[in-house]
Amino acid sequence: MAGIRNGRPYRRLCAWQKALGLPCWICGHNIPTDVDGRTHPLAFTLDHEQPLSRGGNLLDPANARSAHRKCNSARGNRPTVKRPKRPALRW
Repeated sequence: MAGIRNGRPYRRLCAWQKALGLPCWICGHNIPTDVDGRTHPLAFTLDHEQPLSRGGNLLDPANARSAHRKCNSARGNRPTVKRPKRPALRW
């Protein structure tokens, strides 16, 4: 599978997912479009709901998710558990 992440189908999937403009599926916050995509921690990365190391399909659009670089890195290959949003405090 080496090199396949640089192939045209993978780049096409990344571009398609990024164009959707979805928030990070891990933290729920918007992903800025005006940051350096290679180094900035809030930059867009393509994450896979089912990690590749656990049998996930690299090119399956149903497995593709938008994520911040830092959220994707922190998650690693662990399954993501959606945390319920806390209600806003009202004083």
